[in-house]
Amino acid sequence: MSSYSPSITTMIRMDHTHVMAAFHRYHADSPWWRKRAIVELACTALEIHAQLEEEIFYPALGEALPGDDTLAKSKPEHDKMREDIAKLRAMGPDDASYDARFMQLMREVIHHVADEETVLLPTAERALASRLSELGQRMTKRRMQLVGQKRPAAIAANTVGTFPFASLAVISLGALALAQILRPSPSRRTRDYA
Repeated sequence: MSSYSPSITTMIRMDHTHVMAAFHRYHADSPWWRKRAIVELACTALEIHAQLEEEIFYPALGEALPGDDTLAKSKPEHDKMREDIAKLRAMGPDDASYDARFMQLMREVIHHVADEETVLLPTAERALASRLSELGQRMTKRRMQLVGQKRPAAIAANTVGTFPFASLAVISLGALALAQILRPSPSRRTRDYA
């Protein structure tokens, strides 16, 4: 798995990019089903991301840099995010405060991401340089476990609802690849008609 897993800081940045892309898809005038898909995808991604950081990244960085101020405020920010996610899930897209609640979550997450990307991740890349790949491997393994627990079919459906054109492109490429694999080879076609 080592050659296939990015470093832990790269994975954290990729998670941030994924959630930001989902945030940019959200519009107050979107249909209710799309709002629900975007919110569910973003919330699930944030929950998994926070758990991975708390189980793997924060403890490793805490050992290397005990008493770091940015690290100390990260867990309480995750707790606040979880509260907002619970409130969002308790309401529906037809609720008058749904858009405002999601926008509030977005603001908090963007602030948290800015702290991590400008302070915490560069610090980790210096302090944990020799462990970044190993921690990335651990994060990859744990992510697979968490995604398996979080209803993968729902995650897939919400991904399609959030990124419909990208999902269609991936599905189309997969279908083309499958058709190519299942297509008889030229020698087999000739033999079948002889």
